[in-house]
Amino acid sequence: MRFPAPLVTLIRELGRLPGIGPKSAQRLAFHLFNRPTADVEALAQALLDAKHGLDRCPVCFHVKSKDAPLCAVCEDPRRDAALVCVVEQPADVLAIERSGAYQGRYHVLHGVLSPMHGVGPDELTLDALWVRLDGIEEVVLATSTTVEGEATAMYLARTLHERGVRTSRIAYGLPVGGDLEYADEVTLGQAISHRRPF
Repeated sequence: MRFPAPLVTLIRELGRLPGIGPKSAQRLAFHLFNRPTADVEALAQALLDAKHGLDRCPVCFHVKSKDAPLCAVCEDPRRDAALVCVVEQPADVLAIERSGAYQGRYHVLHGVLSPMHGVGPDELTLDALWVRLDGIEEVVLATSTTVEGEATAMYLARTLHERGVRTSRIAYGLPVGGDLEYADEVTLGQAISHRRPF
């Protein structure tokens, strides 16, 4: 069965979003089709407003309002300017902020090193990080535990060590409330390796 061209275009565009496969894109397209016009227009306007009203912070590269000079974290004088947490994406900042356990500043790379995908140091915001190092006492590496995330963390740790900056890596292992018997070997191994005094 052939779908009308506007529906095909909508499914194709929704499918370009991260984490949305063909079936999810199709389900979303039909959901939007069945919504009242006002709801769809509100969504379209929100997308346009976000695209035109947001920008990257010139210091940390987190998301900021286009009319603000800096992001909310960089503008906050209560944050520890000598402590910088390096993350892959702006969504990682939000996740760490939800924990309430971190009071330093951030630096968003907007990706990870991935030679297979043509992403080297020049494609990330590393030059801006090197400029920020003056006055920074510690850099916390909070990249993912994927192969690319680990490679990025090792590259950063080596480079920061050469520049005389203390570096730490976030701990990882078992989730709170998780059972040992259900943990995979790698996760359990990391939890044992990164144990701390109690």
